[in-house]
Amino acid sequence: MAAAARSLALLSTTSASLGLGVARSSARPRSPFGRGLALRGLSSSSSSFAATAAVMGKAGTAEAADAGMDAVQRRLMFEDECILVDEQDNVIGHDSKYNCHLMEKINSGHVLHRAFSVFLFNSKYELLLQQRSATKVTFPLVWTNTCCSHPLYRESELIEDKSLGVRNAAQRKLFDELGIQAEELPVDQFIPLGRMLYKAPSDGKWGEHELDYLLFMVRDVELSPNPEEVADVKYVNRDELKELLKKADAGEGGIKLSPWFRLVVDNFLMGWWDHVEQGTLEEAIDMKTIHKL
Repeated sequence: MAAAARSLALLSTTSASLGLGVARSSARPRSPFGRGLALRGLSSSSSSFAATAAVMGKAGTAEAADAGMDAVQRRLMFEDECILVDEQDNVIGHDSKYNCHLMEKINSGHVLHRAFSVFLFNSKYELLLQQRSATKVTFPLVWTNTCCSHPLYRESELIEDKSLGVRNAAQRKLFDELGIQAEELPVDQFIPLGRMLYKAPSDGKWGEHELDYLLFMVRDVELSPNPEEVADVKYVNRDELKELLKKADAGEGGIKLSPWFRLVVDNFLMGWWDHVEQGTLEEAIDMKTIHKL
């Protein structure tokens, strides 16, 4: 799954590059930071056709109603089974990713599911951000933390001890989205700092209702972003992130942030960033509290 060109060069972020908006065109959207990192090649048309055919066999009338949805995203929507939990994070069942993100079902109160958000820092203590792809069903083209997804209803990702299931899922998804090899991300080096429960609409049809595990790691990695999942990536320091927040608040250049990332920024991130720089992340761990935001 890795691309042929593996060596990627990070462009330095300057105040001038922060002035660029997110350009909308038929090509990949332009980064507010500049060019960012190169993306992996698109999957072959035969693979997309096979994925579409598989989904059509499973999804029935729901699939037909969403015929305009990207084939890869549609397949994931129907094949992935999220872990349903109550507000105390007890597992109570499972349901498709599709159902878990329909606002109609979210508002019924029956599809709260487990999720994770990864915050990956390099050795310069810069945070890796990603811009979600234009084909994402929920929150397309928004900027967010390194990786945001769900543990699935499978044995390896249901392990409760030391949040091992969530860590396994994070390792899997960081490869899927950013091409980071598993050996670069040992599961025991993900540090779960806390959990939060939130609800957020994306548009009239889709949204999120998640009990989100917040995972931190400091590690230098090689990136090969998957364009089906990621439009752009960039490392930022604190000042660059603050500048991005200002631009998002002012609506400059069409820049938007994911609601879960903004909740973490507003409630936890800067204090936790101190621990990142000081090498004291273990002191910040609070996995007993579920923050309802």
